[in-house]
Amino acid sequence: MNTLVLVSHPQIADSGTQEFLKASLPAENISWEHIESQTVLDVAYEQAQLRQADRIILQFPLYWYAAPAGLKQWEDTVLTRSFVYGDHRYPLAGKELGVVVTTGMPAEAFQRGGAEGLTLDAALAPLAAVAQRAKMTWLPTFAIHQFSYLDEPAKLRLVIAYQRYLTQQQPDSLKNRQAWFSDHLATMIAQLAEQDQSTGRLIEEAFKQKQTDLETLQDTLAMIKEQEDD
Repeated sequence: MNTLVLVSHPQIADSGTQEFLKASLPAENISWEHIESQTVLDVAYEQAQLRQADRIILQFPLYWYAAPAGLKQWEDTVLTRSFVYGDHRYPLAGKELGVVVTTGMPAEAFQRGGAEGLTLDAALAPLAAVAQRAKMTWLPTFAIHQFSYLDEPAKLRLVIAYQRYLTQQQPDSLKNRQAWFSDHLATMIAQLAEQDQSTGRLIEEAFKQKQTDLETLQDTLAMIKEQEDD
């Protein structure tokens, strides 16, 4: 799967959050682009990137309940009517569109009745509408709230969750999570400091055992269901 990450941030050099996320990118089949760094948008190139990607991620901080102006300019320039749907070919149909959004407020502020007065889903509704118009699959939003307040364990959890959001098969089911961890655990352990790798291997063994136990349980439940059906 090829994932395209389009980042919109007017002052990205000053953003610790975006620096952290870029450093957290997995090595596999990821293209990363900072929209505002493009002096002149090459529409043909941008559209070619979109055609080649299987999953497209728009990543930005929430500015007054919307994406930064740079992303809107990119949309207006690149997502032309003739490209998205005007020729009735729908080149983006079936591709996945997701949003990684950072906010300076806690998650509860975006609940109904919260301090912000609207949910993130409501704030991002125009992007969801674009996905619908283009016949794309709209992914659940990946929200990062108050990054600067996260401690180190929370940041480590964020790295894994972010990498899964970019590369794991959807939906985010237990089966797909298991498959993702099975594919990535060895690589993650290899990246640990030498003194931590033995602990990592113990975690890997425990994961494999739990996976085997779960498969055994699922087989047992399937047998019980078959007997009940009989």
